[in-house]
Amino acid sequence: MESYKRQLEFYGSKAEDVLDKVGQPLRPYIPAISRFLIVATFLEDALRIVTQWSDQLYYMEQSRHFPKGISHIFLGINVIAMLGCSIMVIARRHQDYAVYGLMGVVVSQALGYGLVFDMQFFLRNLSVMGGLMMVLSDAIGKKRQMFAALPQMTESNRRTYFQLAGRILLIFLFVGSAFHGEWSLLRFLVSLYGLVACILVAVGFKAKWSAMFLVLFLSVFNVLINNFWSVSHTHYRRDFLKYDFFQTLSTVGGFLLLVNIGPGSYSVDEKKKEF
Repeated sequence: MESYKRQLEFYGSKAEDVLDKVGQPLRPYIPAISRFLIVATFLEDALRIVTQWSDQLYYMEQSRHFPKGISHIFLGINVIAMLGCSIMVIARRHQDYAVYGLMGVVVSQALGYGLVFDMQFFLRNLSVMGGLMMVLSDAIGKKRQMFAALPQMTESNRRTYFQLAGRILLIFLFVGSAFHGEWSLLRFLVSLYGLVACILVAVGFKAKWSAMFLVLFLSVFNVLINNFWSVSHTHYRRDFLKYDFFQTLSTVGGFLLLVNIGPGSYSVDEKKKEF
């Protein structure tokens, strides 16, 4: 048993070396790509509200019973916050304020659109928040490097907690998708592998490998299942598929950022280095 474990660790280490060499040319661009993907759902949502302004107003006033004027303010603030905060995340400017602003948008939309008790919406947005927390932890890490001569215990702890929370929240989109829809043998096997990868990400064991698997799996899943471009512009499902597509993109961006910055101190991978 011990020899089998050593062989597994040896081949795993070799595979990691190969993956590092293959991914080396892309590594400088991964942070920028992951940040863009994380905020993609907010950019798309802002664009959708602007292009469907009258429909959005009608829904807020007739279905959600917002008073006239308040509905304009609510939608306008959401659009400005989503565009402004998303640009700050991409440009790496005031990322902490930008992340808190986008989290506020998620909460306000859940309340405003009456989606608080929609389980699919809830799980998907937990994953989006997980991606935002990974951005926040990375931003704190950059600050720590800039002021390395000053005491940094508090900032380091904050970064570790945000990485842990981000890892755990990211997996909820897959968990929600795995138990939703019709079952087949292929889906069972894929869901089983995916759930194992989610658990490994949550505990931080081989987290980069597991996150990369989920990046690849969710990317393929997104193109095949949430293919809104194949649905007629007049069909009601198009907007739902587009929404799911961009939310999945944001979760993919969170996993990609996890691959880049690592799982953090509260993980099996990091604890193993201490022994």
